[in-house]
Amino acid sequence: MPLKQSEAIVLRTYPMREADLLVTFFTRVEGKLKGVARSAKKSKRRFGGGALEPLTYVRVYWEDKERQELARIDSCEVLQSPLSDVVDYPRIVALSHIAELLDELLPDRETNDAIFRLAATVVNAVKPGLVWAPVTYFDLWLTRLVGFLPELGECIACGQQLNGSKAYFHALADGLMCQRDKRLASSELTPESRVLAAEMFRNPVDAFAGQQWPRQRGADLRKLCREIIERHIEKKLVTSTMLERLD
Repeated sequence: MPLKQSEAIVLRTYPMREADLLVTFFTRVEGKLKGVARSAKKSKRRFGGGALEPLTYVRVYWEDKERQELARIDSCEVLQSPLSDVVDYPRIVALSHIAELLDELLPDRETNDAIFRLAATVVNAVKPGLVWAPVTYFDLWLTRLVGFLPELGECIACGQQLNGSKAYFHALADGLMCQRDKRLASSELTPESRVLAAEMFRNPVDAFAGQQWPRQRGADLRKLCREIIERHIEKKLVTSTMLERLD
Protein backbone atom coordinates (compact mmCIF):
# COMPACT_ATOMS: atom_id res chain seq x y z
CA MET A 1 0.00 0.00 0.00
CA PRO A 2 1.50 3.40 -0.99
CA LEU A 3 2.24 5.94 1.71
CA LYS A 4 -0.21 8.77 2.29
CA GLN A 5 1.08 12.29 2.91
CA SER A 6 -0.28 15.60 4.13
CA GLU A 7 0.60 18.88 5.75
CA ALA A 8 -0.12 18.44 9.44
CA ILE A 9 0.17 19.98 12.89
CA VAL A 10 1.52 17.79 15.68
CA LEU A 11 -0.87 17.85 18.65
CA ARG A 12 0.42 15.34 21.19
CA THR A 13 3.00 12.58 21.63
CA TYR A 14 3.03 9.73 24.13
CA PRO A 15 5.81 7.21 24.80
CA MET A 16 5.23 3.61 23.70
CA ARG A 17 7.64 0.80 24.44
CA GLU A 18 11.31 1.70 24.47
CA ALA A 19 11.73 3.94 21.42
CA ASP A 20 8.27 4.25 19.85
CA LEU A 21 5.87 7.19 20.15
CA LEU A 22 2.11 7.41 19.83
CA VAL A 23 1.47 10.64 17.95
CA THR A 24 -1.70 12.64 17.31
CA PHE A 25 -1.62 14.82 14.18
CA PHE A 26 -4.12 17.25 12.73
CA THR A 27 -3.69 16.57 9.02
CA ARG A 28 -5.03 18.76 6.27
CA VAL A 29 -6.35 15.92 4.10
CA GLU A 30 -7.82 13.52 6.67
CA GLY A 31 -8.34 15.52 9.85
CA LYS A 32 -7.14 14.24 13.22
CA LEU A 33 -5.03 11.12 12.90
CA LYS A 34 -3.38 8.89 15.49
CA GLY A 35 -0.45 6.68 14.66
CA VAL A 36 2.63 4.91 15.93
CA ALA A 37 6.05 6.28 15.00
CA ARG A 38 8.36 3.29 15.30
CA SER A 39 11.81 4.04 16.76
CA ALA A 40 10.96 7.76 16.75
CA LYS A 41 13.19 8.42 19.76
CA LYS A 42 16.19 7.03 17.90
CA SER A 43 15.66 7.94 14.24
CA LYS A 44 17.09 11.39 13.45
CA ARG A 45 16.66 10.75 9.74
CA ARG A 46 12.90 10.11 9.80
CA PHE A 47 11.90 12.29 12.78
CA GLY A 48 14.77 14.72 13.30
CA GLY A 49 14.76 18.47 13.84
CA GLY A 50 12.04 18.42 16.48
CA ALA A 51 9.52 17.02 13.99
CA LEU A 52 7.33 15.52 16.71
CA GLU A 53 7.31 18.49 19.07
CA PRO A 54 3.74 19.75 19.75
CA LEU A 55 2.45 22.40 17.33
CA THR A 56 5.23 21.73 14.80
CA TYR A 57 3.97 22.19 11.24
CA VAL A 58 5.11 19.17 9.25
CA ARG A 59 4.61 17.06 6.20
CA VAL A 60 3.75 13.64 7.55
CA TYR A 61 3.96 10.33 5.67
CA TRP A 62 1.91 7.40 6.94
CA GLU A 63 0.34 4.09 6.05
CA ASP A 64 -3.10 2.83 7.05
CA LYS A 65 -3.37 -0.89 7.56
CA GLU A 66 -6.63 -2.78 7.20
CA ARG A 67 -8.49 -3.44 10.46
CA GLN A 68 -6.01 -1.36 12.46
CA GLU A 69 -7.16 1.83 14.20
CA LEU A 70 -3.68 3.34 14.46
CA ALA A 71 -1.73 4.41 11.40
CA ARG A 72 1.95 3.60 10.93
CA ILE A 73 3.85 6.88 10.81
CA ASP A 74 6.73 6.52 8.38
CA SER A 75 8.42 9.94 8.66
CA CYS A 76 7.93 13.67 9.17
CA GLU A 77 9.48 16.65 7.44
CA VAL A 78 9.53 19.91 9.42
CA LEU A 79 7.94 22.82 7.54
CA GLN A 80 7.76 25.29 10.44
CA SER A 81 8.74 24.85 14.06
CA PRO A 82 7.63 26.82 17.15
CA LEU A 83 11.14 26.14 18.47
CA SER A 84 12.57 28.54 15.89
CA ASP A 85 11.48 31.45 18.12
CA VAL A 86 12.16 32.15 21.79
CA VAL A 87 10.22 29.69 23.95
CA ASP A 88 9.12 31.28 27.23
CA TYR A 89 6.59 29.90 29.69
CA PRO A 90 3.55 31.99 28.58
CA ARG A 91 4.18 30.98 24.96
CA ILE A 92 4.44 27.29 25.94
CA VAL A 93 1.13 27.53 27.81
CA ALA A 94 -0.58 29.31 24.89
CA LEU A 95 0.63 26.73 22.38
CA SER A 96 -0.35 23.88 24.70
CA HIS A 97 -3.82 25.43 25.00
CA ILE A 98 -4.26 25.44 21.22
CA ALA A 99 -3.13 21.82 21.01
CA GLU A 100 -5.48 20.74 23.81
CA LEU A 101 -8.51 22.40 22.22
CA LEU A 102 -7.82 20.84 18.84
CA ASP A 103 -7.34 17.40 20.35
CA GLU A 104 -10.50 17.63 22.46
CA LEU A 105 -12.83 19.13 19.85
CA LEU A 106 -11.80 17.53 16.57
CA PRO A 107 -13.32 14.15 15.68
CA ASP A 108 -10.99 11.51 14.26
CA ARG A 109 -10.56 11.37 10.48
CA GLU A 110 -12.81 14.32 9.68
CA THR A 111 -11.36 16.96 7.36
CA ASN A 112 -11.85 20.59 8.35
CA ASP A 113 -9.77 22.98 6.27
CA ALA A 114 -11.16 26.10 7.96
CA ILE A 115 -9.97 24.94 11.38
CA PHE A 116 -6.66 23.77 9.94
CA ARG A 117 -5.99 27.21 8.44
CA LEU A 118 -7.07 28.89 11.69
CA ALA A 119 -4.70 26.75 13.75
CA ALA A 120 -1.76 27.26 11.39
CA THR A 121 -2.09 31.05 11.34
CA VAL A 122 -2.71 31.44 15.07
CA VAL A 123 0.24 29.21 16.05
CA ASN A 124 2.44 31.45 13.93
CA ALA A 125 1.02 34.55 15.67
CA VAL A 126 1.87 33.33 19.20
CA LYS A 127 5.10 35.18 19.95
CA PRO A 128 7.12 35.78 23.12
CA GLY A 129 5.24 38.38 25.13
CA LEU A 130 2.31 38.34 22.68
CA VAL A 131 -0.06 35.53 23.61
CA TRP A 132 -3.39 37.06 24.64
CA ALA A 133 -4.54 38.35 21.25
CA PRO A 134 -3.95 35.07 19.35
CA VAL A 135 -5.35 32.95 22.21
CA THR A 136 -8.51 35.06 22.39
CA TYR A 137 -8.84 34.96 18.59
CA PHE A 138 -8.37 31.19 18.49
CA ASP A 139 -10.82 30.45 21.31
CA LEU A 140 -13.50 32.62 19.75
CA TRP A 141 -13.12 31.35 16.19
CA LEU A 142 -12.79 27.69 17.15
CA THR A 143 -15.91 27.85 19.30
CA ARG A 144 -17.72 29.33 16.33
CA LEU A 145 -16.37 26.88 13.74
CA VAL A 146 -17.36 23.81 15.75
CA GLY A 147 -20.87 25.25 16.07
CA PHE A 148 -20.92 25.97 19.81
CA LEU A 149 -20.86 29.78 19.88
CA PRO A 150 -24.28 31.33 20.59
CA GLU A 151 -25.70 34.48 19.04
CA LEU A 152 -24.02 37.38 20.83
CA GLY A 153 -26.63 40.00 19.97
CA GLU A 154 -29.78 38.83 21.73
CA CYS A 155 -31.05 37.39 25.00
CA ILE A 156 -31.81 33.65 24.82
CA ALA A 157 -34.60 34.02 27.37
CA CYS A 158 -36.68 36.90 25.99
CA GLY A 159 -35.15 37.61 22.57
CA GLN A 160 -34.31 41.22 23.45
CA GLN A 161 -31.58 42.79 21.30
CA LEU A 162 -28.63 43.45 23.56
CA ASN A 163 -26.90 46.09 21.44
CA GLY A 164 -24.87 48.21 23.87
CA SER A 165 -26.66 46.99 26.99
CA LYS A 166 -25.25 44.61 29.57
CA ALA A 167 -25.17 40.90 28.72
CA TYR A 168 -24.51 37.88 30.91
CA PHE A 169 -23.58 34.23 30.48
CA HIS A 170 -23.74 31.20 32.73
CA ALA A 171 -21.82 27.93 32.70
CA LEU A 172 -25.07 25.96 32.32
CA ALA A 173 -26.77 28.19 29.74
CA ASP A 174 -26.49 28.07 25.95
CA GLY A 175 -26.33 31.81 25.23
CA LEU A 176 -26.33 35.36 26.53
CA MET A 177 -28.98 36.83 28.81
CA CYS A 178 -30.13 40.38 29.47
CA GLN A 179 -29.89 41.92 32.92
CA ARG A 180 -33.51 41.03 33.71
CA ASP A 181 -33.18 37.35 32.77
CA LYS A 182 -29.65 36.60 33.97
CA ARG A 183 -29.17 33.61 36.25
CA LEU A 184 -27.66 33.62 39.70
CA ALA A 185 -23.83 33.55 39.57
CA SER A 186 -23.73 34.71 35.93
CA SER A 187 -20.71 36.50 34.45
CA GLU A 188 -20.88 39.67 32.40
CA LEU A 189 -19.77 39.86 28.78
CA THR A 190 -19.04 43.56 28.34
CA PRO A 191 -20.17 45.60 25.33
CA GLU A 192 -16.47 46.24 24.60
CA SER A 193 -15.80 42.51 24.33
CA ARG A 194 -18.79 42.02 22.03
CA VAL A 195 -17.39 44.76 19.78
CA LEU A 196 -14.02 43.03 19.95
CA ALA A 197 -15.60 39.72 18.92
CA ALA A 198 -17.20 41.39 15.90
CA GLU A 199 -13.82 42.86 14.92
CA MET A 200 -12.18 39.44 15.22
CA PHE A 201 -14.78 37.89 12.97
CA ARG A 202 -14.03 40.52 10.31
CA ASN A 203 -10.23 40.49 10.43
CA PRO A 204 -7.29 38.06 10.35
CA VAL A 205 -5.34 37.42 13.54
CA ASP A 206 -2.39 39.47 12.24
CA ALA A 207 -4.58 42.60 12.39
CA PHE A 208 -4.33 42.49 16.19
CA ALA A 209 -0.59 41.82 16.42
CA GLY A 210 0.47 45.44 16.97
CA GLN A 211 -2.16 46.31 19.55
CA GLN A 212 -1.63 46.72 23.27
CA TRP A 213 -3.16 43.60 24.77
CA PRO A 214 -3.12 43.27 28.57
CA ARG A 215 -4.29 40.02 30.10
CA GLN A 216 -7.70 41.45 31.08
CA ARG A 217 -8.63 42.49 27.55
CA GLY A 218 -11.03 39.88 26.23
CA ALA A 219 -10.81 37.84 29.45
CA ASP A 220 -14.61 37.57 29.57
CA LEU A 221 -14.66 36.35 25.94
CA ARG A 222 -12.14 33.63 26.78
CA LYS A 223 -14.16 32.65 29.85
CA LEU A 224 -17.34 32.43 27.75
CA CYS A 225 -15.64 30.15 25.22
CA ARG A 226 -14.04 28.04 27.93
CA GLU A 227 -17.34 27.43 29.73
CA ILE A 228 -19.09 26.56 26.48
CA ILE A 229 -16.36 24.11 25.46
CA GLU A 230 -16.10 22.50 28.89
CA ARG A 231 -19.86 21.98 28.97
CA HIS A 232 -19.72 20.16 25.63
CA ILE A 233 -16.69 17.99 26.36
CA GLU A 234 -17.89 17.43 29.95
CA LYS A 235 -14.55 18.05 31.62
CA LYS A 236 -12.21 20.87 32.59
CA LEU A 237 -9.53 22.12 30.23
CA VAL A 238 -6.13 21.72 31.85
CA THR A 239 -4.52 24.61 29.98
CA SER A 240 -7.27 27.11 30.78
CA THR A 241 -6.27 26.94 34.43
CA MET A 242 -2.64 27.42 33.44
CA LEU A 243 -3.56 30.47 31.34
CA GLU A 244 -5.48 32.01 34.22
CA ARG A 245 -2.38 31.84 36.38
CA LEU A 246 -0.21 33.78 33.95
CA ASP A 247 0.65 37.36 34.89
